[in-house]
Amino acid sequence: MAGRALVTGAGGFLGSHVVRRLIADGREVRALVKPSTNVAGLGGLPVEQVHGDVLDPASLSAAVAGCDTVFHCVVNTQAWLRDPTPMYRVNVDGLVNVMDAALAHGVRRFILTSTIATIGTNPSGISTEEDVFNFADKAGEYIRCRSMAEQRFFEYVRTRGLPGIAMNVANTYGPGDHAMTPHGRLLVAAAFGQLPFAVDAGLACVGIEDAADAMVLAEERGRIGERYIVSERWLMQQQLYGIAADQAGRPAKFRTMPIPLLYVMGFIADCVSRIRGRDSQLSVESARLSHIINDMDSSKARRELGWSPAPVERSIRAAVDFYKAHGMTNA
Repeated sequence: MAGRALVTGAGGFLGSHVVRRLIADGREVRALVKPSTNVAGLGGLPVEQVHGDVLDPASLSAAVAGCDTVFHCVVNTQAWLRDPTPMYRVNVDGLVNVMDAALAHGVRRFILTSTIATIGTNPSGISTEEDVFNFADKAGEYIRCRSMAEQRFFEYVRTRGLPGIAMNVANTYGPGDHAMTPHGRLLVAAAFGQLPFAVDAGLACVGIEDAADAMVLAEERGRIGERYIVSERWLMQQQLYGIAADQAGRPAKFRTMPIPLLYVMGFIADCVSRIRGRDSQLSVESARLSHIINDMDSSKARRELGWSPAPVERSIRAAVDFYKAHGMTNA
């Protein structure tokens, strides 16, 4: 697949790294960004930037025209919104619009940025791509809308011939997080002494450059209609934040917060949010998100795509160095 590639959400954390990875391969890349997007991650890159919006079909059609592959990296991750409508609009409706444009222009591959949150839980504690999403009643609006988006994606693959592959990406860490993702914000808090506790839970992690590598490998080697887990390893929060604090030269002394106490705090935050009419990143849903997803088996991506990620610890340390170098030390 050596033709022109379109990267939607190219100014974002993963999108900008996908652009860099493609350019390193000598590819011609078109980057779709909103006019208001911070494009610092694309600085100095020989890339064609075009303005558009996934909710504007006309701009999408113009962006997709002449491209062989679409890497769809647009995601609304504002899980804390009291009104989830913006998430559904971007993550579901926006995806449908991009898929319609891709079909209209006959792209040869469509690589979707999905999430490990759409993978079902497994009684063994380790999930694979075969585990169907099975916790909608506990998931909250963010995970439900991501699952709905993935379902629509596979409907397009099955019924409309979209040459699509879904990449179920874990929490990403590394340099280039200019807008500071929600999990990047927690890493900053841990690294620079603003996080007094870590929740007694773990999460699947991957370096951002390795995640971008998996996306590009999927274009060449992935099987249409399949999904691939993109996770390097599982880390307990104490481990993750301990690495960040160590890189910042600070003692890693985090109290462990029991999950039931986090739910109490989330409930109180929800009540205050309703009274004040403001969104809060701490909520019952965010408490649930911190522990509901189990470990992930990425052997399929390693085997079929030839994906070989570096230890995520390197990316965590590189992330801390990036935040420090750019003065981003306040979460």
